[in-house]
Amino acid sequence: MKLYEQVGQQIKEYIDKGVYGPGAKLPSVRKLSGQLSVSISTVLQAYARLEDLGIIEAVPQSGYYVRRTPRGLPTPPSISKPPIRPTDVSISELAMEMLHAGYKPGAVQFGTALPCIDFPALRQMHRIYTRISRNKPDEIGKYEIPPGNPALRLQIARRSVDAGISVSPEGMVVTTGCQEALMLAIRAVAKAGDTIAVESPTYYGVLQCIESLGMRALEIPTDARTGISLNALKLALDQWPIKTLVLTPQFSNPLGYQMPDEHKVALLELLRKHDILLVEDDINGELCYSDRRAKAIKAWDTEGRVLLCSSVSKTLEPGLRTGWIIPGRYFKEVEHLKIVTSMATATLPQMVVADFLETGGFDRHLRTVRATYQDRRDQLTQLIAEHFPSDIRLTHPEGGYLAWVEMDKSVDSLALFHEAMDLSISLAPGPLFSAVGKYRNYMRINYSIPWSDERIAALAKIGELIEQQMDKGASRRAEAS
Repeated sequence: MKLYEQVGQQIKEYIDKGVYGPGAKLPSVRKLSGQLSVSISTVLQAYARLEDLGIIEAVPQSGYYVRRTPRGLPTPPSISKPPIRPTDVSISELAMEMLHAGYKPGAVQFGTALPCIDFPALRQMHRIYTRISRNKPDEIGKYEIPPGNPALRLQIARRSVDAGISVSPEGMVVTTGCQEALMLAIRAVAKAGDTIAVESPTYYGVLQCIESLGMRALEIPTDARTGISLNALKLALDQWPIKTLVLTPQFSNPLGYQMPDEHKVALLELLRKHDILLVEDDINGELCYSDRRAKAIKAWDTEGRVLLCSSVSKTLEPGLRTGWIIPGRYFKEVEHLKIVTSMATATLPQMVVADFLETGGFDRHLRTVRATYQDRRDQLTQLIAEHFPSDIRLTHPEGGYLAWVEMDKSVDSLALFHEAMDLSISLAPGPLFSAVGKYRNYMRINYSIPWSDERIAALAKIGELIEQQMDKGASRRAEAS
């Protein structure tokens, strides 16, 4: 975190604690500079950032004040209410359209779930690429057959301790990203025709896996703050022959919720009673905004019931395509499926990630990433409050970089998606995250990229398009009456 960001965070804490209430005058730039032993320029940058966030305001010839009427922040969406019955999945066409639109040259990106890759530590990683390529050409030219590179598996085992997981390097399989890990996990525990329970809304990549394998999805109501409804899941388990549950308990895509630890324990006990397996997607687990990450559900697994999947695609670079799976009792099945599916994950990226994790640079990098994404989330919240209709509802993630937006029921996010793409603005429409096409008036927004003038203008334009759809809906209702 940069110095001016630290100063801004300290001032914000004073305001949050009531040291400076609404309308209170803040210390002058010169006085605060002396109190904190920082430059006047640093204080000015800190104040400017807080002003951008709508927390303070500058009064000409007077100074900086806490805003008397802080901008209203959108409330989170209500708990989802999908029809609780198994259904076939058919989202691949929409998913491919969104993915291609997301890579349209010159488009302003809000739709894809790509991380920011402009962090200083990544330049260090690129130097590791060069060094290993130059010094170890014989090693990088070989197949790194499953379970994968030993040095990388050792580093993953060590980092898993932070998630409460005790696993040996021999207890995991390296994969080509988290998507392959999820696919291998589902294939290992289920077959065509089986029913897979998922949170709702859920990551569309999971739905694509289920669709491609000829399985059926059962969507379970999910709260935007605490996660999947355990009561609804219990009812579903009593009623339907569910084979496994696929879940992202840490900063899910698209809701961004973090499941409380007591819910994790209760969930695992519920699955144990019904003898159901869990595929845990932990790809965003390291992206918490707090200093220490929460435990994975796998931390409480004593029976090998949880197959944990993850990767460095969100914490480092997607192009590394380096992931892993800790498959518990299904190790042999997963190892075999990995061999017959893709034989091996590319050797050079595995060696690079292992080296980077071993040097200790990863923890410093994570501290920067977490603080940056938290700041950009706060900016998104304020920008949404400024530029979107007042009845918008928005999640407030405590990790990751994805937000879920609920709009007026008259708004069609699929139409909004196409209208925005005509203006070279990418977003992710709600139906993409449901097997039954729900969430027509929802969308997902990625806030990982820095807030440039271009991005702020594009977000404001999305707000205008929403307003236009709402106006048309009001006109149709007036004509009908």
